[in-house]
Amino acid sequence: MGWFWADKKSTGKSAPRGDAAAAAAAAAASAAPSGCPVMHESASSECPVMQADTERINPLNNMPELTAARQPGQKLDLPADRTVSSIPKSPDSNEFWEYPSPQQMYNAMVRKGKIGDSSEVAEDAVESMVQVHNFLNEGCWQEVLEWEQPHTDQSHVQPKLLKFMGKPGVLSPRARWMHLCGLLFPSRFSKELPFDRHDWIVLRGERSEQQQQQQQPTFKEVRYVLDFYGGPDDENGMPTFHVDVRPALDSLDNARDRMARFVDRINTGPSSSSSSPSS
Repeated sequence: MGWFWADKKSTGKSAPRGDAAAAAAAAAASAAPSGCPVMHESASSECPVMQADTERINPLNNMPELTAARQPGQKLDLPADRTVSSIPKSPDSNEFWEYPSPQQMYNAMVRKGKIGDSSEVAEDAVESMVQVHNFLNEGCWQEVLEWEQPHTDQSHVQPKLLKFMGKPGVLSPRARWMHLCGLLFPSRFSKELPFDRHDWIVLRGERSEQQQQQQQPTFKEVRYVLDFYGGPDDENGMPTFHVDVRPALDSLDNARDRMARFVDRINTGPSSSSSSPSS
């Protein structure tokens, strides 16, 4: 999750492919129980190759700028095309975030020792892992859009994703609380801890009553917290993931939004938020 790339070159479009995606997700989950399918490893590193002392880091995604060059000894030809996400970027442009190409992910994993005969991930699983990763991120953005919908209805401005940070080693207060509830009331709550966490900075469009539709809106930064949990296999034996997406409790607006969602769920019942690569 969260492996977006800020430089732009992208022509590919892809979607999860059933059994291949499931196999990749299963391999990733088993290979990195404390990380997401792209194996984030530290709070300063959202991807497998973070080497801040030798790489130029993009401040929008805390990622080093990598090439898509084929690695020495690489057995398979991996696509170098990157998929354009549905997630808009800067308010000053019409650009969208882009996902890594399979070759870029492969290069990253090679540099972290994740690829090889005795390593954690098979070389032929990389392409499907990219598809699973992209699928999960698209689902996360749809959750953000649901939270933002009341504000979007008011301003008529679509939100954008400004930047993000992976925090796989930092438990959110909500994750700690849910874990405690699981320990105290195991029949009602799960004590499973999230295997990854992201903080996304979302730009919320705002318009005053005096502003006209044709005028440029202003944007407010809103922090979202995303906790990623592994779920049970579905009826087809495919792995599922649950993502707890919500605005951070760091402003009155966010607190009101969360209270409104809580009341709405009491009245209508919770909706399913599990995700499967085959969905």
